[in-house]
Amino acid sequence: MLLAHVAVRSVERTSPSFARIELGGADLADFGVDGPLYDQRIKLLFPGSAGLPRLSASTWWSDYLALPEETRGAIRTYTIAGVRGSGAATTLLVDFVLHPGAHGPGSGWAERAAVGDELLAVVPRRGVAGGGIEFEPGAAERLLLVGDETALPAIGQILRDLRSGPRGAVFVEVPCAEDICDLPAPEGIEVTWLPRGDRPVGQPVVAAVSAHLGFAATAPAPVPVAGDELPWETPTYSASGEPLESGAGDGRYAWIAGEAGMVTTLRRHLVGELGLPRRQVAFMGYWRQGVAMRA
Repeated sequence: MLLAHVAVRSVERTSPSFARIELGGADLADFGVDGPLYDQRIKLLFPGSAGLPRLSASTWWSDYLALPEETRGAIRTYTIAGVRGSGAATTLLVDFVLHPGAHGPGSGWAERAAVGDELLAVVPRRGVAGGGIEFEPGAAERLLLVGDETALPAIGQILRDLRSGPRGAVFVEVPCAEDICDLPAPEGIEVTWLPRGDRPVGQPVVAAVSAHLGFAATAPAPVPVAGDELPWETPTYSASGEPLESGAGDGRYAWIAGEAGMVTTLRRHLVGELGLPRRQVAFMGYWRQGVAMRA
């Protein structure tokens, strides 16, 4: 991975719930992934009361943890929403979800961001395997993508990079109708937008997916886990420690990301009730309602 010193190049309020911030810097000359970008995750380190810390590229995480917690700033994980330019002129687009009245470190910073503001970013280095991509459909011909506002940047990039041929459905829950945007859905992929309004988080998308797949929906429930643990299970990793499945797939693949209660509810129905093999799904909790997540 690459530790890059970056600065804000532009700020755009794309909708009531989103701010798109363009980050650039000479350190991004070595940015890159070998293959499609898909849902590539990066980490952003926001300045603390003492400003941006000095971190070594090879030991940045241990260096960060060694700093006084009250001054070291916050780290949050985001999905790249787009890339512009190349070489030293490379810039990354990051879409920040804004939470009026309940700002976390990332959304609060994005609300105030101005051109020239500086961050540290941990991003993939071109030619070096570094992880951070979970969308791996293989040769699947039937796809299901489900997410809330925090997963929208990943869904957009996945659809831009998706090979032609697979058919499937995409369900996106957003806070309000004004957050609906154009998604580059390939032929055979149907996108359903679900403005949440005053309904509980996750309720609209769980109901829509249940109607689409034909199971009896249950309301998303709080996830009973401690600390910063989030549900995260892919064909190659399980945060819960469950044994991974092996064997050939049957042409289906599901990618579901967003609020933890929504993710675990859909996992229970798809795997437990509909019998979708775990090796053909990626379920990722990006956040947990009512809990201020850390790095």
